Amino acid sequence: MEENLIFSGQPLLTKESIRQINPQTLSFIGDAVFELVVRTKTLREGRRPVARLHEEKKDIVNAAAQAAMIARIGPMLTEEEQAVVRRGRNAKQHSKAKNQTVRDYHEASGLEALCGYLYLTGQTARLEELLRAGISGAETDGAYVLTEDT
Repeated sequence: MEENLIFSGQPLLTKESIRQINPQTLSFIGDAVFELVVRTKTLREGRRPVARLHEEKKDIVNAAAQAAMIARIGPMLTEEEQAVVRRGRNAKQHSKAKNQTVRDYHEASGLEALCGYLYLTGQTARLEELLRAGISGAETDGAYVLTEDT
């Protein structure tokens, strides 16, 4: 049987096996998932040069924006999701925050860990729900909003 690799809505790993994964590893995969969602959204907004797409993507794929997002969606999180965010946020960081505060960098790592967790457990509808809620609040911060066609 061929394994699903992306956004299948099916678990790629069990919750038990994910509990054994280092939170930095969850952040590693979550960072890629988050960036793919944002890049896809940016692309769907219309044809533009790649340089402009990149600039628009940077408005939301950065530690400060991700820290603000996790603050917005915090009240929506289940206890299990909150625990994943804490694990990601509190993990020892092996790299330094570049042009970001250390606090924002840690908060962003929590969001990325949550994205990784939800992706790997096949909870893509929940992932989308949280990202929509988090990004929609960014509208006042100068970022864009996920629309229903994403």
